[in-house]
Amino acid sequence: MSGRRKHTAVRGGRTIDTAALSVPGTRAGRVLTALALTALAACGADTAASPDLGRYYNQRVEFGSCADYPHGAELTAGGLECARVTVPLDYDEPEGATASIAISRLPAHGERVAALLTNPGGPGSPGLAMPLMFAKSEVAQRFDMIGVDVRGLGASTPKVVCLTPEEFQAERNELDVDYSAEGIAQTERENRDYVAKCVQRTGVDVLDNVGTRNVARDFDIIRAALGDEKLTYYGGSYGTRLGSTFAEMFPDRVRAMVLDGGVDPATDMIDVVAFSAGFQRASDTYAADCVKAPDCPLGTDPARATEAFRALVLPLIDRPAATADPRGLRYRDALSGVTNSLYHPAGWPRITKGLRELAGGHGDTLLAIADVIADASTVERDLQMAVLCLEEKRVTDPAAAAELDRKFRAAAPIFDDGRATGRAPLDVCAFWPVPPNSQPHVPSVPNLPKVVVVSVTGDPATPHQGGKNLARALGATLVTYEGVQHGAFGQGVACVDEPVLRYLVDLTPPPDGLTCPSA
Repeated sequence: MSGRRKHTAVRGGRTIDTAALSVPGTRAGRVLTALALTALAACGADTAASPDLGRYYNQRVEFGSCADYPHGAELTAGGLECARVTVPLDYDEPEGATASIAISRLPAHGERVAALLTNPGGPGSPGLAMPLMFAKSEVAQRFDMIGVDVRGLGASTPKVVCLTPEEFQAERNELDVDYSAEGIAQTERENRDYVAKCVQRTGVDVLDNVGTRNVARDFDIIRAALGDEKLTYYGGSYGTRLGSTFAEMFPDRVRAMVLDGGVDPATDMIDVVAFSAGFQRASDTYAADCVKAPDCPLGTDPARATEAFRALVLPLIDRPAATADPRGLRYRDALSGVTNSLYHPAGWPRITKGLRELAGGHGDTLLAIADVIADASTVERDLQMAVLCLEEKRVTDPAAAAELDRKFRAAAPIFDDGRATGRAPLDVCAFWPVPPNSQPHVPSVPNLPKVVVVSVTGDPATPHQGGKNLARALGATLVTYEGVQHGAFGQGVACVDEPVLRYLVDLTPPPDGLTCPSA
């Protein structure tokens, strides 16, 4: 996941803002790409083991206009073609209900190597427009860039739907900062109501089949339908979890794989404490830069910057700041505007401008950023929640929820609303209607071809240690970028881009342990 990437800060059983672990260089809401031919021989052992899947692997897909897809004009203007691929809704029942996966393609501008499937992250970020991120880069010269709206999302059907846009906007205005027994009970009632709406509007059968393992199987069908014997893949942020899952399930079908902004496979995709601590570090780095200017709204002492920040935003809990829009700037939107501008230093001037306005009693800049984030989150929030509840460790003990809340506040004072009581509500996943179908673990893939993991030392959303752990687990080559941003490939850092592109084209991995200084 708007700077570069956006994400959720989760605490107290609720979300501060709903976003995603999304690919570097996009905002949640990018659009997707593509598909074409197939051959049963490319299906390998999976088809032999499950002959009923043959009709899916053997389908032929015709690309055409993107006009009838979401943001079709943008896709078409970027030179994309669109199509749909049919997959089983439940891979254990291949003769049963099906899902339609929307894809897009930006054909290679030059001598084609293969199709390069992409995922922008999330879980739940639309991907049809993802190829546009690379349209002017050398990678688009050699590869058909493929984007995908994963199952449950965007132009793919069936979709995961829990809230209407109007209900989402109403929830956006709920602060959920009452940690009294009554407040906790109210928050938990709201969480149960959210789950009930997910069941009513989506169905348990769909909610039970939107996890990462099923998406990985969808990608293998897409690979075959494109006519490629093996997968060439780029995944950012959550997309690295999807990549490592594919590698674990289909190691003999991996040609090349770049995992950028790596998620530690042995931890929750959104480890609340580690994730929030990452944004605290990013905030501290921003503040250290800001205080060099005489008009920094956080003062002149970086050690007191968090205190100054809280002094600006905490009053919004009781009284929104004035804006030209009659809604005003509320506390939750202020956090969203700041947090989602911390994904890359390019967003820092917006933070300074927004906080400077807030010091003067106005909140227009931060509200405008929050509106963009909320608009994108309306698309991805529900699928994100469904995937997280299927694949992360559920907290069902009130005492454990309270301890998690305590650790969260200690790790990230910028997110501490100052209303702690030592208790916290259970979150949405505690009431989810289907059991988990996967849990964090260290993958074991002894025969995996060489994979490349890219990790940034100061990544706010996916800590560098997680990228190192992912590389170690997969026996991958690790490329480290010394910077403060989410992901690095395709962002104009030659030290990263050139060796990674060479790997994608001719399978020569970068030098082991390559470290690139900040540009």
